[in-house]
Amino acid sequence: MRETVLDLQNRRSVKEFKKEQITDAELMDVIKAGMNAPSGGNKQSPIFIVVQNPEWIHKLSVLNAEIAGAPKGVDPFYGAPTVILVLAEKNVGDPVEDASLAIGNMLNAAYAMGLGSRWINRIRQTFETDLGKELLKECGYEGEYIGVGSCILGYPANGYPGPLERKNNYFKIVR
Repeated sequence: MRETVLDLQNRRSVKEFKKEQITDAELMDVIKAGMNAPSGGNKQSPIFIVVQNPEWIHKLSVLNAEIAGAPKGVDPFYGAPTVILVLAEKNVGDPVEDASLAIGNMLNAAYAMGLGSRWINRIRQTFETDLGKELLKECGYEGEYIGVGSCILGYPANGYPGPLERKNNYFKIVR
């Protein structure tokens, strides 16, 4: 039990990944962690689109960089070999909250397994584009979805960053 708490306290986002793809078993453990995140009313509105195809990752990276206004050639996915795009059914439960919890679970599971991970934004805007809609259709999803975020995964190239200092007024206790 204490190990779980330490993992939660020590997890860090990774920006440098090895090119080697994670195993299917590792991927499924991360996905299952996301699937087992709490969801309002147990509506289970999130869906996960796992992208390991380098061509699709490149297309999504270019689009994400354009949305961010990043200079040409910047890779918002940091070369990660796996990108899990997390969306949720628009009108089911609390889609943004539910999908956010799923991403959090996946990030924490990845760290506990020795994988590198990072939350990447601009997925809402991605799935408002023709490319995003094409990917949804290719995956067989129909209906109204809202992109929430993505979890990039891979083996850390240089370990994990050190701890960051936390602000002094992060919490107050009312008794």
